Amino acid sequence: MLESLSSWVVLAHLLRPQGRKGELLAELLTDFPDRLAGRKGLFLTDPEASNHQEPRAVEVLSAWLPVGRNRGRIVLQFAGIESISAAETMAGLDLVVCEEDRIPIEEGSAYVSDLVGCKLFDNSVTIGVVTDVQFLTAPDGARLDEAAPLLVIEALDHSEILIPFVKAFIQQIDLPGRKLLMNLPAGLIDVNRQG
Repeated sequence: MLESLSSWVVLAHLLRPQGRKGELLAELLTDFPDRLAGRKGLFLTDPEASNHQEPRAVEVLSAWLPVGRNRGRIVLQFAGIESISAAETMAGLDLVVCEEDRIPIEEGSAYVSDLVGCKLFDNSVTIGVVTDVQFLTAPDGARLDEAAPLLVIEALDHSEILIPFVKAFIQQIDLPGRKLLMNLPAGLIDVNRQG
């Protein structure tokens, strides 16, 4: 039996066929796209299926970053997928890796999956819990690489607050303690409170 789905980290979400040879366009959810091709230990899961479905091992033959309207996404070619119709059967699946097989990252950095569930503090004041991390996109869906990711925070009053995740605001990332300590500019929380 493989690991439970909670111990898997999503690297990309497969969107649709791209090209005529079975390639797939995917939403990129990793900062290491250059490490996907040829990497061992990659699997596909269906995010809509029950947790009892085991991930299926796959091999990524090639990966490249498109330009134009699909900038910020990735095109993947899988072993054994050589036609548009074969690629269509994979649309909607997630490309995952076991959490313990993730590539180590530099000090002071964090994986998105590690940030979700952390409590956010502005200096010593509890703001809420990180429920998601959003990456800004252009109207055509391309990710804006120069824009800071936004932490989606469920505040203590259950409202939603969007906080830019920028180094200038970060004081400490305490993943074992599940805490993010930040020094936010005055008024930022009120301006970015949703609804």
